[in-house]
Order: sequence, then C-alpha cells, then structure tokens
Amino acid sequence: MDFSGKNIMVVGGSSGIGLSLVKLLHGQHANVYVVSRSVSDEWPEDVHYLKADVTGSLDAVETFLPQQLHGLVYAVGSINLKPFTRLTAEDFLNDFQLNVLGAALIIQQAIKPIKNAAGSSIVLISSVAAKTGMPYHASVAAAKSAVEGMALSLAAELAAQQIRVNVVAPSLTDTPLAQNLLSSPEKREASAKRHPLGKIGRPEDISQMIAFLLSAESSWMTGQVIGIDGGLGKLKTS
Repeated sequence: MDFSGKNIMVVGGSSGIGLSLVKLLHGQHANVYVVSRSVSDEWPEDVHYLKADVTGSLDAVETFLPQQLHGLVYAVGSINLKPFTRLTAEDFLNDFQLNVLGAALIIQQAIKPIKNAAGSSIVLISSVAAKTGMPYHASVAAAKSAVEGMALSLAAELAAQQIRVNVVAPSLTDTPLAQNLLSSPEKREASAKRHPLGKIGRPEDISQMIAFLLSAESSWMTGQVIGIDGGLGKLKTS
C-alpha cells in the first residue's frame, strides 16, 4: 500500500489503534491529520494536529482540513462494562455520544473535502459485542450497533459519489483503553483463552485492516462490517 499524496484524518490518534494507524499511514507516505484530546510523543514530526474533544465543539475541524480528504478514520471508543442493572441513563448517553454522535459530527464537518477527493474512504470502529451477546456489554454493544447501522446507511447514501464506508469490529485488543481488563497475567491468559485463536489482539492487527480499507486495493468494498476478533464472533471451538 502506498498513500503518497493522500490526506488521511485519524480521530483519536494519540494511543492504541489510532496511534498504530498514524504511524503505519505515515510510513506509507500519507499526509496524516490527527484530531484528539492529547498529543503523542510517538507521532512523526510532520503530523498535522488539532486539539479537540469529540464531545465538545468541533467547529475547528472544517478549517483544519485540506481541500481534499482521501480518508477518515474514527478511532474513538469506550469500554464501559457493567451489569445491566447498574447502567444508568448517563452511561447509555455517554457511550452513544462518544461512539456514534461524535463520529456523525466529525463526518459532517469533513464531508466537503471528502467529496472533493473523489473516491474517499471512511472507516468506523465497532466491536465484536455488537453482534455477539456478551455479559455486561449492554451499553457499549448498543452504541456500537448504532455505529454499524449508521455506517451502512451512509455507505448507501454516498456510494454514487464513489465514497466508501466500512467498519472494523475488533475483539479485545491490547491498548491503554483495555488496560483494566488486562492488568494481570491471569486476566491476560483468561482473555486469550476466550478467543479461538488463543491470543489477544494487537493494535497492529486492527490498523493493518483499516489501512487496507483506506487504500485503492479495497476500492470495490463498501458497506462491510469486518470482524477482527480472533474468531470470537463466529467460531465455537469447545
């Protein structure tokens, strides 16, 4: 994959999957634009950066972006796991705002340069929990299911303009967001064993697929939800 001359925006690019993607895209010669709440000292020096919180004002995004935007990745998410009876209205609203509304508002701010780039690609991130019933995931599963539904509708709406919209749906990945779930050797071993492939995902496992979906190599793919989950979402091995 070669992204020479391509402008790609990564929202939430300061850690985890987003950070892995920023480094991967930069290594493939993309012009990378990052929107996040914080800076990473692992970014290459020429990364373009806008400090912003997706739950706040996003008015500055439109002027931050170049005239053409060839790809947009919304790599913001949450892991809010609680028994259903302990989930509050605020939990559901916060997860929806972070995962769904934030993505929608970012895309609206970026839609003009996306359309200007003829053949752009939008990639959103869901979760294996959106389609696989898992205890304590009611709030995040509801939000990620909404992400998938929004992406499919948007893919249909933008297809005539050659703008592709796809989703990746990971399982548990070794990122700072998941640190509480992987905070001991025992937890890591138990999490790995839940997956048919017997291991936990790495940020690079997800960012490589996102890069493919941004690239010309996937130019005939849109409206797809791709599981990157060690087999958890589809396989029963015991």
